[in-house]
Parts: sequence; structure tokens; C-alpha cells
Amino acid sequence: MNIRSVLSFLSIFFIFHYAIAQSQPAMNGAEIKLALKKLNTLGSVLYFAAHPDDENTRLISWLAKERLYRTGYLSLTRGDGGQNLIGTEQGEELGLIRTNELLAARQVDGGEQFFSRANDFGFSKTYDETFEFWGKENILADAVWVIRKFRPDVIITRFPPDERAGHGQHQASAILAIEAFKAAADPNRFPEQLTEVSVWQAKRLLWNTSNFSLGEGATSSDGFRMDIGDYNPLLGQSYGEIAAESRTNHKSQGFGAARQRGAITERFELLGGDLPQQTLLDGVETSWSRVAGSKKIQSLAAKLNADFDITHPEKSIDDLLALLPLVNQITDAHWKTVKSEELKQLILACGGIWFESYAAAPKFALGEQVPVRTAFIVRRPGIQAAVVGVRATGDGEISETPETTLLPYNELHEVSTVFHAAALTQPYWLNHPHGLGRFAIDRQTDVGYPQNPDGPATTVVLRINGKEIAFKRPIVYKYTHPVRGEVYEPLAISPRITANIGQRALVFNGDEPKTLQVIFTGHTQGSVSATASLRLPEGWRATPEQTSLQFALPDEEQAVQFTIYPGKTATLTDSVSVDLKYPDTGQEAQAFRVIDYTHIPKITWFPPAAARLSKVETGISAQRIGYLPGAGDLVPQALREIGLEVDLLNERDVTAEKLSQYDAIVTGVRLYNVNDRMRYMHPRLLEYVENGGTLVVQYNTTGGLSMDGIGPYPFTLTRNRVTDETATVTFLEPESRVLHFPNEITAADFEGWIQERGLYFVGEADERYQRPLRMADPGEQAYNGSLLVTPYGKGNFVYTSLSFFRQLPVGVPGAYRLFVNLLAKRN
Repeated sequence: MNIRSVLSFLSIFFIFHYAIAQSQPAMNGAEIKLALKKLNTLGSVLYFAAHPDDENTRLISWLAKERLYRTGYLSLTRGDGGQNLIGTEQGEELGLIRTNELLAARQVDGGEQFFSRANDFGFSKTYDETFEFWGKENILADAVWVIRKFRPDVIITRFPPDERAGHGQHQASAILAIEAFKAAADPNRFPEQLTEVSVWQAKRLLWNTSNFSLGEGATSSDGFRMDIGDYNPLLGQSYGEIAAESRTNHKSQGFGAARQRGAITERFELLGGDLPQQTLLDGVETSWSRVAGSKKIQSLAAKLNADFDITHPEKSIDDLLALLPLVNQITDAHWKTVKSEELKQLILACGGIWFESYAAAPKFALGEQVPVRTAFIVRRPGIQAAVVGVRATGDGEISETPETTLLPYNELHEVSTVFHAAALTQPYWLNHPHGLGRFAIDRQTDVGYPQNPDGPATTVVLRINGKEIAFKRPIVYKYTHPVRGEVYEPLAISPRITANIGQRALVFNGDEPKTLQVIFTGHTQGSVSATASLRLPEGWRATPEQTSLQFALPDEEQAVQFTIYPGKTATLTDSVSVDLKYPDTGQEAQAFRVIDYTHIPKITWFPPAAARLSKVETGISAQRIGYLPGAGDLVPQALREIGLEVDLLNERDVTAEKLSQYDAIVTGVRLYNVNDRMRYMHPRLLEYVENGGTLVVQYNTTGGLSMDGIGPYPFTLTRNRVTDETATVTFLEPESRVLHFPNEITAADFEGWIQERGLYFVGEADERYQRPLRMADPGEQAYNGSLLVTPYGKGNFVYTSLSFFRQLPVGVPGAYRLFVNLLAKRN
């Protein structure tokens, strides 16, 4: 078979494993033994829920590594609407972090990861609200597509299809699972998919019950139970231990988990199909007997398992090479694809054959030629391996190697090729602007993938003991960090020039102009030039009108100061964006954004170079603010937009002398949840209030408070919230000073809010607190716990559950006006 024939074969049958895309996975002898056993297992299970962290990592690890089923997790959303406990990223960037945290979790527990187009728009109370935003048929179609493509024998949902699910998106996920279970088998449902996939009927649909859904202390009266607390001697861990390591990857949600040892009971209730009696896959043939014409495969696979020598895995190579063409001859295209890929990875592992492809730099620009080195080594004796060819995807060149030249034993060998950077490495679901409920994608075939299915990669053809096999490797950048050691980064393909604006919103307090600094960066290896200008709403203007850019070196920067003059009128949707005009084309500029945490690969993406323009007519009640950061927010930067001086404080700054310099102190979101030292700082903060200061405490959650008694007088926190950002706000105490000084607050100040009004409202509270505001989601009980205000000593104490951490960074005018009032000192 020549190289082009092999490459054609690969394009049809290759499965790209995203969870291991940073490097070729290492497999020790025990893991090879498990993989050999898995060759004889043809069962599959799909776990189905709404968000990152909803999955049961104990069950996934047990299914994947004990039962050896192909196990997947379909998270309908990427968690974009949650809060971030490790940084200030929100929205799409938080979704990017949680996508990679899920992939890191799957690396540990052995599952595969899938997503729909649904956007996590924030907490919803009902499935009706969820479907209104998502578009039920759109997300149902995605779920059906994933089921038809993955072909699970059993589907398991984390939540029930009713109010016990709690979150409206949780309930919606269960409703969609029930409908998708049926629709995937119906050729009249989403027939346009059937050119790529076939209908599929899973054997059963189960709800994996939990105390959270049943109620604490409750038990499931009917259903199926099993113990998954097994200890795997090959792995040296129980599944409770593996699951804890997996779940701890959800670091942006603070879900570090303790390792569990001993019996673990999982419970299931039937939602579709028939109830199992002995195992989850009762009635499903999970051996090769389910595939016609597989007797030779069964015999040879059994021999491989019986003969495997854990100290000399290379002895299995010839049988593995003999098994691969047998698998490729079966008529069941699904299992042919799955099992041939498993075999190929086993051949590499048993032969100690390792190879990776590296770019010369972490980033190249669109249209450039990327030099790529692919390094090889054979680390077991007696293996005859030769590189037949290496080709980069896109317009890469084939590098032929003489067939008689073998890879030397235990010596590195390199082949060079070129990758043509024909497309940005923008996450495919962020290629286009999207609505609140779901992402816009170009291709149906992208649905389900956690990351781009066509990222920079090389195709490698090896001749191993006389048999040619094609493999695929991502092109990565690798370097040695002095602390972290060897570090892999995904290769980034960027625009030729990017434009970074330093803030999400440019806030004008009145008609005075403001300066906008834009950092332009050239990313080409050679020179590049363009002309840049700002695109503004009608009536707004900027100087200079345009500026010339010229870059001679990669990563060269040019900072340009634009002065923006606001228009006489403004709307809540006004924005500014950057236009670039190259000699050959013109386009709206994109920013260059990097998200870098050590527990996940570096993330690079290119959002539009744009910012909201907001006109705020506000007085100033406090000039100098001290800010104690909590779980991570952008409120300090937002307050600086209206001219306030904001200093970030730490525990050493919480002294009477230091605090007395400030007109007001503000605590960041969840500070009393994430900082155990608050029990010592809080009395000093209240002393500051007694002496005449203003303390504004932003929301905290009900669980994990570092102390009792956040306020000077008692109050309790609840899980109550108002998720409708347009909900009517009623003024219960219209004479309250926070509604009048320095700004007169009206209903108009609650227009243009995003995602929600507030969360974790106060419940019971001492009568000495004022409760100026009341609000409710449509058709629900009204709450008056979004804002508490009380005098204390000579000063003022404020507790607010309003989501200022979302409103201020995007420039909501009324949120600014109200927050300024909260900062005011007493008369």
C-alpha cells in the first residue's frame, strides 16, 4: 500500500482522541494488559447531563476501567454561565477553561467528552426558560447526533425530568435525554443527519439517582443498585480514588475531592427501555459475538490476552499486526473504527514506538509556512520499524523516507516537513457571534467535538514488521520550564495583526472624552503592515481617524492612543470595534487572548477587538476605595473606569490606620467563602465602619462560609435568586438614602442588565436592616433580600446579592449609578 492510499484510509477511519492530544500517551504494562482485555469488550455507555461537574466520575471511571466499556460524557453546555474560583474569566473564556478541565478529567477516568451547541446562560429555574433560550429542537438534534455517532448501548442521565433536578438546565437535560433516546432510533426525526450517521436505539435509559435529587436521607424504592467500589490491582487504585483525581480537575469550580475507598453504591431508576437485573448492560452482547464474521478476531484476541508477557510486550506485536486487517474487514463500520484505533495504539505501546510532531514556535500567523519536526524512537528490541512518510494536514508536503532505512533501536530520528497555516485555531463554536442560548457553528459534523476536529496535525505512516499503518499526531510546541519541566502547548495560528483593548467596556461619565489604548501586535515571521481605524456608533468620533501599522518582527507591539468623543445620545448596545485594512484585504480586527493555568493546556483564542461604549450620568460619592478580592471578579477595574481610585488590599492592609485612608471598603464576590482569614479580618472591618467608614460586602454562597455573622447584626443567606435580568424591581423603602444620593435611582437604572438580577439573597434579617428593593422572576415569589443597608456606629454597612460582578465590567449604566450610591458615607 503506498502512502497516499494509506492516508486516504486514515481520513475515513481515524478517531482523534482529544483527551490525549498533548502528547502520545504513555502506557505501562498494566495499562497495556487492560487495553488488551478491552479489545474483547464491545459495550458502550453515554452519560448525559447539563454542565461540567454534573458527571459522576466514580461511575465513569468504573465503566471505562473496570468494565472496559467505551464510556462518554455528553455535557450539553461548557459551563460558560458559572462563577470562576481561580481567576476573573467569565462567559466564553470560562467555557474554554471548563472544556479543558473536562478533558483533563477524562484523561484520568478514561471517558470521552462531548458537547452540544447549548450555551450556559446562567441559572434557570425551569426547563421552559431553558428551552426558550436554547431552542429545544436545536439541542435535541445535537443530542440525537451524538447518540447516533457514539452508538451507546445504555444512556444514563444525572438528573430526573422534574423539579427534583433543581436547576432548570438540569431538568432540561433529562427531558432531552428521554426524547433523544427515542428520536435517535426514528428515521423521521432529523433525517438530514442520516447521510453521515445511522439511526440508533439504545437498550435502556436510566437515571443515576443521588441524595441531591432524592432528598437527603432518602432512598430509591425501585430500580437497580450496584457496588462500584472495586479496587483495580493493575492500576493500584479503587474507582473512588480515580474519581477524586478526575473531579479535582474542575478547579475553576473549587471541586477538589477526597479519595474514597471501600464500597460505593450507585442507584438507578428506569426512564426508558427495560430495567437491568444483574448488570447495567443486561441483554446487550458486549463481546465480539455481536459482530458478524468475527470468529477469527475472537480467537486471536483471546490468544493475545493469554500470551501477553508484561515484561516483554513486544512479543505481542505480530499477533496485533495480524489482528488489525481482520478488524478492518468487518462490515460493522462503527466497531471497525473503534477497535482498529485501539489496536493501533496497542501496537505502538507494545513496540515501545514513540513519535511526536513539534512546531518551531508556539504561534504562527495565518498563511505562513510552519516548519515541523517529527521525532521517532523505537524502544523495544526486535521491532522492525521504518518511516514511510510524514505529511502535515492542510497543504503540507510529503517527506518520503527510503523504505530500506529502518528506525534505529533506542535512538531518536527526526523527519522535517511543513504545515501550511490555512485557518485560525479559533475554537469552532466561537467562530461566529452567538445568541444567549446557543453557539453558531458552520458544520453539522463538528457537533459533539470538545475541540476543533481539524486542528494542526501530521499524518505519519510507519512500516512495522512489514505492515504499513497510518497515525495522526497534533502539532504542538514543546519547551522546558525551569519549574514545571517539560511543557506542551497547542500550536496557535493567529491573525496577521491583532488588536487588544484593555477593557470590556469604556464608561463615559458625562460628555468628557476618554482615551482608549489599543495594543496592536504583529504575528508574522516577516514584515506586515496595515491601516487601523475605529468603528463607532453614529454621532461618536475618534482621533486619530486612522493610524498606520508596520511590524518587522514577530510579537512586535505598537500601542495607539485613540481619543473618543461620545455622541449626544447613547444606547445600551453602543460599542466600538477596530477595523484593519491590509494591502490585500480589509476586516474587523480580532484580539489575541491567552488563558494560562498549569492544570490545563494553554488556551489561545481570538475574540472580536471590540468593547462596549457606555454613558453613565453619575455623581461621585466616594473617591478612594479599598478592595479585598474574593473568588475573582473585574469590579476594581470597572470602578476605575468612572475615575475612582481603587487599591487592592490583603490581610496586612486590614488595620485601623490603613483602612482609615479609604472612603469605602468593598469585598469581592465570595470572599467569606474562599478566605479562611476573614474571621480575623472581619472585626477590624466592622471597627472601620464604627469609626465612620462604608463597607460594601458583595454576595457569598450558603455553603462553606469561613465564619458566622457577616454583618453587624444577624442575617441568613439562602439559595434564592432572580434569574430574569428584566425582572421588575420595586422600591420598598423609597426614602432610603441609597436610592437618592448622589444619584436618583429609578426603574430605568435596571435596564440593560445581563444574565440575572442577583443570587444567594438574604433570607431572615435583623429589623435594623433596611431592605430597599424587591424583585421576582415571572410567576414566582418576590424576594426582598438583594440589598441590605444599615447604619453602624458612625458608618454604613451594605450587603448586596445583586450581580454587580457581571454588570459593572460590561458597563451597565444603572448598575454603576446604584453602586456609587452604595459607596456613600453617612451624612
